[in-house]
Amino acid sequence: MTDRHRILLLLAPALVILGGLFITGLGLTLLRSLRYFPGLGLTDPDLSAYRAILTSPGFLKSLGLSLWIASASTLIAAGLALAAALLLRQTFPGRAVISFLVQLNLTIPHIVGAIGILYLFSQSGSFARLAHAAGLIAAPGDFPALTQDPYAIGIILLYVWKELPFITLILLANLQSISADHESVARSLGATRWQAFRHVLLPMLMPGLAAASALVFAFAFGAYEVPLILGASAPKALPVLAWQSYTDTDLSTRPEAMAMAVLIALFGLLLLFLYMRILRSGGRDAP
Repeated sequence: MTDRHRILLLLAPALVILGGLFITGLGLTLLRSLRYFPGLGLTDPDLSAYRAILTSPGFLKSLGLSLWIASASTLIAAGLALAAALLLRQTFPGRAVISFLVQLNLTIPHIVGAIGILYLFSQSGSFARLAHAAGLIAAPGDFPALTQDPYAIGIILLYVWKELPFITLILLANLQSISADHESVARSLGATRWQAFRHVLLPMLMPGLAAASALVFAFAFGAYEVPLILGASAPKALPVLAWQSYTDTDLSTRPEAMAMAVLIALFGLLLLFLYMRILRSGGRDAP
């Protein structure tokens, strides 16, 4: 028996249990989304729940908001993480302090960070009151709307703050496995520092950057707790819409909630696939 087979055999019990729970949950969600809910007297599956949400006037707005949040958060976090990883790759005074600060918030839950941003950056938060006390604004309500705003600035700030160290650590691990000889050879052949980065180092980092960014995108697109705390009352992010439908006291909305959950998963998988294809093809096609 090879080591690989031995490892698979040892992992088999956990994989069977987790896989069974996942498949069971997915199957029940699909059935409920098709309005097969014997407890509510629904025994004839149909697609009416999907038709109801797809024709709802607020669905496309919620979908667009979720796409905006996930895309903006991922792109900003990935760009800053790439810069941070390249900086921390160097040796300079204070490097350990900067590395510690970058990784400091890894253990902070998203919901704790969201509450912190709400207390600090809302128009009734600490910074608004301090600005009013300093005479910078006439009233706390004049403070820029960074939470519960239509552009989801507070949500994006939270995701960037939380996911930046995650992507940075992955890029730093990749940089440790990449020899500096590749860049040195490019420089010796006349390439500038920017050209060596763009044509040599970046394509080698792109697979790791694509994988980390894809995970961040999928999380930001499907999570509901941060948009629930920091998001505006309308339009709501799609996961918030699904959560509210599921927790509604009217049980007849459950099939629509399940249909939204299925669509979130399908949209997330599709966009995740396209996102990784674009990033990886960009790395391979770089001249």
